[in-house]
Amino acid sequence: MEYLTIPGLAKPVSRLMKGTDYFKHDSYEIAAANMDAFLSIGGNAVDSAHIYCGGQSEEVLGRYMKERGNRDQIVILTKGAHHDRNGPRVTPEAIRHDLNVSFERLQTDFIDLYALHRDDPNVEVGPIVEALNEPIRAGTVGAIGVSNWTWRRIREANEYAAANGLAGFTFSSPNLSLAKANEPFWAGCVSADEETCSWHEQTQLPLFSWSSQARGFFTGRFSPDVRDDADIVRVFYSDANWERLRRAEQLAREKGATTIQIALAYVLNQPFPTCALIGARSQEELRSCDEGSKIRLTQEELAWLDLRMESA
Repeated sequence: MEYLTIPGLAKPVSRLMKGTDYFKHDSYEIAAANMDAFLSIGGNAVDSAHIYCGGQSEEVLGRYMKERGNRDQIVILTKGAHHDRNGPRVTPEAIRHDLNVSFERLQTDFIDLYALHRDDPNVEVGPIVEALNEPIRAGTVGAIGVSNWTWRRIREANEYAAANGLAGFTFSSPNLSLAKANEPFWAGCVSADEETCSWHEQTQLPLFSWSSQARGFFTGRFSPDVRDDADIVRVFYSDANWERLRRAEQLAREKGATTIQIALAYVLNQPFPTCALIGARSQEELRSCDEGSKIRLTQEELAWLDLRMESA
């Protein structure tokens, strides 16, 4: 397993991050077994959020760490200040509320990586950055970041932090995958486009990709004639993505890998630090991700997969 160093956090962070948006109390033993298997391959970073499963995701993770006595082995990434049915709630008050609830659910007094789950461009960055610096000063949060923020808003926030002697965002978590999104998954979601990736390459700000394997687009289950998943059709069906799939299949044959492993390798071989959030729920899926994380792709191969080079 490879690891990243995130400014503000002493622990190394595994480049595969375990998703927990299906952790529920009534399937606790499955979640615990998934966590045990993930740790056994060297993974240590776990992605959760205040809203996942109505709070059960964080509660199950908290129970797991308490029962196993392994809190010190795990890097917790959790998120807060998600919109609710009344609209955006990216405010200092919502940040403090959600963070305190997350501490209780996770049964810990320290969260390694804390991110805002959404943005509200109508709110100035200053109060947001200042609110997030409160737990850093208190020693209860290691590093702060964002999910689904544009690179311009991140730059604005970090410029404010630098000008005011505050800690800025040291990671971002948009969607990044070989299949490019035609439109957002949900309102407020951000996918990393070419401009975003160029900015990450320039700044070397770590990117944690959600839906890193494009919701299974590269598993072989989907084709232009298979239209039973409306969200996948809406977000990923395009001529360009079918060509990316064809190229990933070709490269997989050449490297003795599977197509979805090439899709994962695409995320992990970017010219800037990346982690891939994975939804592996079985030993087989986890083994596939582990093997895929070890595949090396050249910049030429990345460009070819991404349709930035003509097909040979």
